[in-house]
Amino acid sequence: MTTGDLTARTVELAGHGGDAIEAYLALPLDAEPAGGVVVIHHMPGWDGASKELTRRFAAEGYLAVCPNLYSREAPGADPDDAAAAARAAGGVPDDRLVGDVAGAAAYLRGEAGSNGRVATIGYCSGGRQSFLAACSLDLDAAVDCYGAFVLTAPPDEFPLRIGPLRDRVGDLRCPLLGLFGADDQYPGPEEVAELERELAAAGKEFEFHSYEGAGHAFFNTDRPSFRAEAAQDGWERIWDFFGRHLSA
Repeated sequence: MTTGDLTARTVELAGHGGDAIEAYLALPLDAEPAGGVVVIHHMPGWDGASKELTRRFAAEGYLAVCPNLYSREAPGADPDDAAAAARAAGGVPDDRLVGDVAGAAAYLRGEAGSNGRVATIGYCSGGRQSFLAACSLDLDAAVDCYGAFVLTAPPDEFPLRIGPLRDRVGDLRCPLLGLFGADDQYPGPEEVAELERELAAAGKEFEFHSYEGAGHAFFNTDRPSFRAEAAQDGWERIWDFFGRHLSA
């Protein structure tokens, strides 16, 4: 796909339990039917960086939507305040996350330009949630960018009340792309290698790539952790992966 014109706006969609939640929708102006991408935002929230990522997928020709996972804790609040409220609540409950992503996927499939195929992608906490969604929903592909606590529980000092997903590995329903930093701590290389072994033992379709000299959040251009070479290669792998799995 080639970069093109797009339109973007805030919409409302039905999330977990039928709750109305806000979401950021970006659509290519090309009339050709295309696959959709649910962008699962990181723990800092439904912020400008997450919306920029959503527009990037639309610029590449995909329908894209980023649901505000903190809509219930702090509707209409500043992203930093909403993230603080979500942290104080222990993060997003797993069942609610799955329901919100299911609603976002259904919203994309209902768009006139959809070819019916949908993937998820998430970074950091969103990477774990992308994996969870891929184990819980009928998706066509999923990308986990350095998602922590897939096999292990967060340390006690972390503001998250979530459990490991070790017992869900065998439930993976779609191809998975994992992109990790070899210098990351959460997830560390040992956890990534263990997840790779468990997915292989379960006979799942997946591709993992780890980057030497890169730590957590190496995709994030606004942080000192950004690593241009790793991010560029990661994006090329994402475009190739979605090109193979989201085409009609």
